[in-house]
Amino acid sequence: MGHHKLERFAENLTFPNLFQVSFEMLQEEGFKYRGCWNEFFGNNNPITLELGCGKGDYTVSLARIHPDRNYIGVDIKGARLWRGAKTSNEEKMHNVAFLRTRIELIEQFFAPDEVSEIWITFPDPQPKKEMKRLTCERFLCYYKKFLKAGSPIHLKTDSQELHEYTRHEVIPAGNYRIEYATTDLYATPAAEHPEIPCLAEAQMTQTFYERMFLAQNMPITYIKFYLF
Repeated sequence: MGHHKLERFAENLTFPNLFQVSFEMLQEEGFKYRGCWNEFFGNNNPITLELGCGKGDYTVSLARIHPDRNYIGVDIKGARLWRGAKTSNEEKMHNVAFLRTRIELIEQFFAPDEVSEIWITFPDPQPKKEMKRLTCERFLCYYKKFLKAGSPIHLKTDSQELHEYTRHEVIPAGNYRIEYATTDLYATPAAEHPEIPCLAEAQMTQTFYERMFLAQNMPITYIKFYLF
């Protein structure tokens, strides 16, 4: 293990907005802010999750743009989360938190109706393991347990396969509703289409990987949909 990774793991323990709960502790004690994240944030503002947030740059960027919302980035890689946690603490951002856990355990951190929006940004498309895709029905059933009715899920990915799978298999099978979908997000400039407000949402900031893919002229796909 690299020296920098060990240093980051150690520094992660000092960040008040980065939560790391062992599986054993989660089973024995539960998560203290489940159902009362408003106590941590000190307000009742709506909560947005970014699942598989990586370095947390998208979470931090959205939190800067929308100080009236609370943002929680979720990932299993502590060395990646370090970057977003460090930046948000250095900037004294009070509407950002990070959660180190597997997405399979996500429902144990949030109570019913506690989350108002989900972003899934450039997840592993899992081409050979459908049950591990973050938009498969298995995971959507987890999200239903804490997502408020009428709250959107956004999927941004460079994977045409994951986009097509979600758009043409999962969503129709679950009778879910699509608000907007495109196989090339930036082919339609948001400024030229104010009648599609979610375009501005999707184009307002970019992840590290998104910028990398765009530099390689790879199209970015996007879907905004609702489970209920």
